[in-house]
Amino acid sequence: NKAMLTSILTYHVIAGSNDSKKLMEWIEKNGGSYSAKTVEGGMLKFWMKNKSLYVTDENGGTAKITIKDVYQKNGVIHVIDTVLMPKM
Repeated sequence: NKAMLTSILTYHVIAGSNDSKKLMEWIEKNGGSYSAKTVEGGMLKFWMKNKSLYVTDENGGTAKITIKDVYQKNGVIHVIDTVLMPKM
């Protein structure tokens, strides 16, 4: 299903160039977590535990950011260990 695949892929994208330093600053400023709107229109919540970054989807699924700050021409990639799912 092409529409579902597009939805899942764009759920993993946040507009802008958000490196781990910015994410950690926003997490600290917001009392321990930072929520961001995805290109798909859903929300992801970023948080930290033991100096590691995590992201939680709208269904409660959690992924650890295993590789931070892969800089590309069109933004920054963070590798996660789990597929996150938008609300269906």
